[in-house]
Parts: sequence; structure tokens; C-alpha cells
Amino acid sequence: MQRLLALDHRWTHALRLRPEQRTLWRLAAVFAHSGDSWFWGLGLLLLIWRGDAAQRAWALGLLLAIAALAAMVLGIKFLFRRQRPPGEWGSVYRLTDPHSFPSGHAARAFLIAALVVAWGPAWLVSIIVLWAPLVALARVAVGLHFLLDVVGGVLLGLAAAVVTVQVVA
Repeated sequence: MQRLLALDHRWTHALRLRPEQRTLWRLAAVFAHSGDSWFWGLGLLLLIWRGDAAQRAWALGLLLAIAALAAMVLGIKFLFRRQRPPGEWGSVYRLTDPHSFPSGHAARAFLIAALVVAWGPAWLVSIIVLWAPLVALARVAVGLHFLLDVVGGVLLGLAAAVVTVQVVA
């Protein structure tokens, strides 16, 4: 296990952006935030409120899947209690959620991507499939997660999507 964690630290360090990479850093920060639960929650609630019947059903299903996933992520985080990588950026995340494994953002991004592939409009599929890995990598690049946190989040999000599709079908 120590060997795996050492490798995780080394790869994480290699993927982390440095402050002098300002433009790339800002872009990574935008992607890192684009997976925020409040952002998706508000957007889906707006769609539930103002959308047509099909949009409301789709948004409600996605919102419920995101909420269930958030509960799973929180439980796993409290089980493992892995501290986030050291850093200064992302103080809100560091104060409200000091645990990093698994990455909730990576889990949510891949859950959303998989459910959009399964249920979503065709025009959104290619966008969301490109977006999800960028969110996950951005969380490492800005120093909020170790690489294994993101890998764990990706696997959890995909597993939750498979279960969700099976339950709904």
C-alpha cells in the first residue's frame, strides 16, 4: 500500500500545475468548479421548474442520482479520512470537506456523463464526455485531490450510473 501511495504522490505532483502557468491554471480552475454540486443542483432545479415534461423527468432523475451519489461519497470519505494534498487554493473545499478520497467532483462528473450518454439529448453527449475527464484532471491540477482520489471518484461515478440505469430501466 505504501508503494501505491508513493506512486500516487509522484504522479499527482507531476500533474499539478504551477502558479506561473497562469492561463492553464485559470482554465483548470474553471473546469474544477464546473463540477460543483450547487451548480448542477441549481441548473437541474431550474430545468425541473421551467422545462417541459420530458426535461423535468430527465432533470429529476439526474438530480436524484447526484444526491444519492453525494451521500455515498460522503460516507466513503468519512470511512477513509484521507487528507487533501497540501495547498492554499480551494479554501472553501478545504474547510467544508477536508477529506479527499474519493473525489466527489470526479464521481459526479462521470455519473452525469454516463447518464447523459444513457438518457440525455444527443447534442449534449460529445460535450459532456469531453467535459467529465477535464473536471477530474483539473481537481488534481489545482491541488485539491491526489490522482487516486480522482480514479476512485471516476469508478464510483460510473458504477453509480450503471446502478441508476438498471434501477430506472
